[in-house]
Formats: sequence, structure tokens, C-alpha cells
Amino acid sequence: MARKPSSDVVAVLGLGRFGKSLALELMEQGTEVLGVDTDEAVVQRVSDRLTHAAVADTTDEESLRQLSVHECDRAVVGIGSDLEASLLTASALINLDVTNIWAKAISNAHAKILTQIGVHHVVRPEHDMGKRVAHLVRGRMMDYIEFDDGFAMVKTSPPSFLIGDNLGRSAIRTKHKVTVVAIKRPGEGFTYATADTVISAGDTIIVSGQVRDTERFSELT
Repeated sequence: MARKPSSDVVAVLGLGRFGKSLALELMEQGTEVLGVDTDEAVVQRVSDRLTHAAVADTTDEESLRQLSVHECDRAVVGIGSDLEASLLTASALINLDVTNIWAKAISNAHAKILTQIGVHHVVRPEHDMGKRVAHLVRGRMMDYIEFDDGFAMVKTSPPSFLIGDNLGRSAIRTKHKVTVVAIKRPGEGFTYATADTVISAGDTIIVSGQVRDTERFSELT
């Protein structure tokens, strides 16, 4: 590595498909990344695309300390299939007092254990993507984001009863328990929606609300 990582660097431990994709996306967004993996060939393939890259045993606390991982405020455990390595790596990060730790889980049990040992954020990429795609397949949604508290935001086409009316008169929040938060005209970018916004045919809207309410709304024609 050219220099020691600072607290602004995100440590990504495990550079498999998930870890590599995450690390490269962070770099694309302007965030510096320290990538660590036990496989030298894996590290070599991404070393020129990350700020720092190292071959090391991510389960070994002292190895991570030598790489100054303890100086990073954020770290991600990208290991999924090797349950023991995932848990030991997460435990090492916890012992190093890393402020924010994310970890990939491949099952409910894996996620539960990670949470129990003190991981701050547990993600299940395949599971979450499967849920998201299921929502897109079954309705008229163009995109779908669900949050932990049962709240969702949906990108969809407006139902016919909204066309030609402004949002204030439509009483959409009262009748359908959702809020139109943004609108996109054909050929334009998204803008915030207001009570005076008039919906036209061909518009795209972003709606927020409880999951089931957004689902019902997106199914209206």
C-alpha cells in the first residue's frame, strides 16, 4: 500500500463478488477503499483499482491492526459462504472498536448471529434483491425500495384517476394512504411534487408509504 489508511477510508474485508462490487462502487463514488482478502490472485486483480489492497487473514485481529483497519471508521465484511471466517472477521472488527461495521449474511441464522455479536448493519444481498424483483414482477412498479420499518418508496406510472388533476384535490393521501413525493415529465428530470402539481399522461411518479399501501397503489390502473 502506498500509505496508511485514514478514518475516511472504508475497509472491505473479503473481495468476492459482493465485496469487489461494493469496493469498486465506493471508489466510483469517490470514497477511498482498503480491500483485504486471503487470496493473492483476487487482490492482484483489483489492486490497481482500489486506494489500498492487501493480502491478509481477515480473521486475525493483529493482521488487521497492522493494516491500520482500526483507524477506519467504517468496515464491511464481504465474506458470505465461509460462516466461520465471516463471524471471526466481524469479531475482530468489533474488538478493534471500528465505529460502523456492515456484514453480508447468507441466511437468517447467519444474520442473527452477526447481530448478536455486535455487527451494526447486516445485509442479505441475494434475499433483498429477490424481494425487490418479486415486487417489480408482480405489479406496475418500475423500481422499489423497502426500508426496515415497513416503509417503501415506489417508482411507477400514475393511475388514470390522477391524470389531469392536481395532487391536492385528488386526496390521494386520505384515500390511498400514500404520498406522491416526486414527478418526472417525459424528457425531464425528477422534481419534488406539491399539492398544486398536476399529473399528466406519460408522467412517472415516486410514491411513499407503508409497503402494502404502495403495493396496492401501484396495481391501480
